[in-house]
Amino acid sequence: MIPDKFTYLAPTSLPEVWQALQQHPAEAKILAGGQSLIPLMKFRLATPAYVIDLRKVSGLDTLDERDGALVIGAMVRESALENSALVRRRYTGAYEASSVVADPLVRNFATVGGNLAHADPANDHPAMMVALRAQVMAQGPGGQRMIGIDDFLVDMMETSLRPDEVLTAIHIPTPAPRAGSAYVKFERKVGDYAIAAVGAQITLDSDICTQAGIGLTNVGPKAIRATHAEAFLVGKRMTVENVQEAARLAAEAAQPASDLRGPEAYKRKVVRTLAVRAIRSAADRAFVGGAQ
Repeated sequence: MIPDKFTYLAPTSLPEVWQALQQHPAEAKILAGGQSLIPLMKFRLATPAYVIDLRKVSGLDTLDERDGALVIGAMVRESALENSALVRRRYTGAYEASSVVADPLVRNFATVGGNLAHADPANDHPAMMVALRAQVMAQGPGGQRMIGIDDFLVDMMETSLRPDEVLTAIHIPTPAPRAGSAYVKFERKVGDYAIAAVGAQITLDSDICTQAGIGLTNVGPKAIRATHAEAFLVGKRMTVENVQEAARLAAEAAQPASDLRGPEAYKRKVVRTLAVRAIRSAADRAFVGGAQ
């Protein structure tokens, strides 16, 4: 398929981006890596009159720790996250989420910011960012604001970004000394969207869980926080029985729909199995010293 006609804009600064968004309300789409938007345009499921490319806007490619957080600029490619020694060592769950996005060719173009802003519940980053309690930096002509990930993700392909705002960075809080994270995905074939996936972050004091984050992929209209499972783990030892119960609660939090990837009951069982693996892996990493 060939996209419908559109006007391509390549601003070099954020004020130019905001101006274009204000001049063409409801007619413009932001292009980051393009790995979600362009396929939609080819099938004419999205027909923006204006496409605003962020590639030439400076200052959106930061990937570094500062002020108590890992800062991921909106234009950081998946491959950069996947190949970062810092991310792999200290933010392992985020690394694992990037490493299972589509295939290497896509990851060389796709951006983490675009993945999150697209808000597709089948995308891998939203649930992992839920588990990591990330925050999103949004900037518009009225200034900048930090949005908690739970408030940022509103519904299927819907975020709380205002019409003239742009996601400019993602902030993941620096993990505690004994914290570990993991992302476990089950897919029909390599590079496919998940049948289901689970992201987890566990923080320990001795062998007691002091904080838990659990996010679910592709089993609801948006990435789901397994709130009851998180609360259950806090204050408890990471025993087999406790992990199993947390996984059961995570499966209860899922809102899967029957489709070509399987019936609802099957997906809940998949979530339960993946939750055990993700929680156990995150806890094991925390046990051996967590983020270094």
